[in-house]
Amino acid sequence: MIVVATSDFELYHGVVNELRDRGVTFTTIEVDEDLPDATAVVVTGEDDADVFDDEPVTTIVAEPDAPRRAAEQALAALRGEGGRTIVGVDPGRRPGIAVCAGEMVVAGFQVPIGDAIDVIQREVADATDPVVRIGDGSRLESAKLVNELEDVRVELVDETGTTPYLGTGARGMGDVLAAVNIARLEGDVVENREIEPTAGELQVIKDRSRERSETNRAIDEVLARRVAAGELTVEEALAEHRNGSGDGVTDDAERDDSPPS
Repeated sequence: MIVVATSDFELYHGVVNELRDRGVTFTTIEVDEDLPDATAVVVTGEDDADVFDDEPVTTIVAEPDAPRRAAEQALAALRGEGGRTIVGVDPGRRPGIAVCAGEMVVAGFQVPIGDAIDVIQREVADATDPVVRIGDGSRLESAKLVNELEDVRVELVDETGTTPYLGTGARGMGDVLAAVNIARLEGDVVENREIEPTAGELQVIKDRSRERSETNRAIDEVLARRVAAGELTVEEALAEHRNGSGDGVTDDAERDDSPPS
């Protein structure tokens, strides 16, 4: 059983709400009370942690601003799964991200590609020996994620067959569920992924920039390649294009190769 015992009011309510949201059976006590006989895990604050030093239980020392992390650690400890954090990522313009502790999925996200690195790094920040498994599809986006992640083991996973069938009412869940499947597959350890963008991939980036341009103009190929390499976002490339920092040549639809009259 999980016991919450802390004199920190903010921490208490944060952890209790996280455990209730998960439907977990737990109890709460005052810090100076005896632990119930069935106690396996105690969640407490830094100021009260020494009270439980001699108790034969697992103690989770939580921060008031990170109650979800504390709840996840308590659940992993309760199930005796070692609690290794594995993050699965289904890459794309809005990657699906699944965070697993042992065999349990403890969190899921779907965010713009520009926010994905921050989400992943936050989830592995305090974890012991975490691993991030990234699907090998959406080549440009997966390369960006691989190349920007630091200080964590990254594996590139063959994502063939990881996208599940979605029944009625499950629309929008596919990328996160695919990320769960990716998290369960071992991949090849990589430190970087070099991708030469195809003409089709560059055209997609140019088309995307045209859609976002106030003047309905696409960025040039030099800028499109920098976007493909993860050096710039589309918005940053558009800003450089407006300021004349590109090569001055837009896509074929905007070139004027006709001879002078």
